[in-house]
Amino acid sequence: MSAAALFPPTRAAALQRIAAVDPVAYARSRNALGGAVSQLSPYLTHGIVSLPEVLAGVAAQHPIDAQHKFVYELGWRAYFHHVWAQRGDAILHSLHPGPLPDAAYLQQLPDDIRHARTGIAVIDQAVRTLYATGYLHNHARMWLASYVVHLRHVHWRTGADWMIGHLLDGDLASNHLSWQWVAGTGSHKPYLFNADNVARFAPASWHSSGSAIDTSYEALEAVARGGHLQQRAAQHEGVPDPVRGGTPPPSAGHAPQPAEVAGRDVWLVHPWALGEVPDDLPDGCLLLGWWSSELHAAWPWSAARWAFVSTRMAALAPLAWYGSQPQLAAALAGARSVQTWADPHVSPLLPPQVQQRTPAQLFRVVDVLCPSFSTWWRRSTQGVAQLTDLPGLAALGRPHRA
Repeated sequence: MSAAALFPPTRAAALQRIAAVDPVAYARSRNALGGAVSQLSPYLTHGIVSLPEVLAGVAAQHPIDAQHKFVYELGWRAYFHHVWAQRGDAILHSLHPGPLPDAAYLQQLPDDIRHARTGIAVIDQAVRTLYATGYLHNHARMWLASYVVHLRHVHWRTGADWMIGHLLDGDLASNHLSWQWVAGTGSHKPYLFNADNVARFAPASWHSSGSAIDTSYEALEAVARGGHLQQRAAQHEGVPDPVRGGTPPPSAGHAPQPAEVAGRDVWLVHPWALGEVPDDLPDGCLLLGWWSSELHAAWPWSAARWAFVSTRMAALAPLAWYGSQPQLAAALAGARSVQTWADPHVSPLLPPQVQQRTPAQLFRVVDVLCPSFSTWWRRSTQGVAQLTDLPGLAALGRPHRA
């Protein structure tokens, strides 16, 4: 199934997906590639829906409590953003040493991985699925990252930067900190897997018996710590990397003319602010879309991700363009006021005159760095006896319009 078919870029599709969540089935089957996962992450990453909206929608149909597995998993997204808020750009570097020094890892992704020709079914299937759908089950992401880092000795940052361009839900905190968790630079030990683990959670076409990963964890640990992986090349035809063909959409045209903005109130729509527009904006407010050329130069996107985001942006903002931070500042210079939803991907790039509204947070904000998820969870849910005690659910009472 294509990315466009699997993830229609509309708020209606996101709300439909929320209504379809079965938290009981999720808790029972979420580790399996065919399990009842929500697949809401692309809509959450780009702000089409929020964590409070997701939980409120699920809780309206199912009796779940604040300690349910589904709530716990929503917490991981919030925790990764907590770490990002506390550490800033440090999340783009190893938080502590891994199994090998950083210098021991390759800085380029090998072509056989990039083109799904490793000869290991689980890896080649994961790459092909990523390219075709813009999405991977979390278990498949972990397997792919573990293979790249520990068995092929490619630096986790190289792998993380490659994957985020393909993921419709590509989020710097969730993606890069997850790669660090797998790499052992953000966790206590490296994450390893073998063919038995794949056979337990993946369909038959992913099974990898007889391959280089069909071995013991002790043997895999030895490779992760500097040993050599024995493998054979794939016999099937490879696939091209679609990020290399991804370009800004035709709708991302030139910056607005000064007369279009001068003296007007502006609501800035960016790729991480694609949800509802506040209904308390001034009458005649100009909805203006913007793509950061700096961000897209650092982390290029596939054509599928461009299509997902640009389609939703076009539905919100009739005028949108691709430009740099200085160009944005110049375009907004004559505006009477400029507002947008805050998001750490773009907040550092916004001119000082942009008023950034903080989206509703599902969990209590913890202002001191928590070194582990469990520590953050205890602090962010302290005093929470039921779902309605979570701060973000109360905030949903504020009116919005689509």
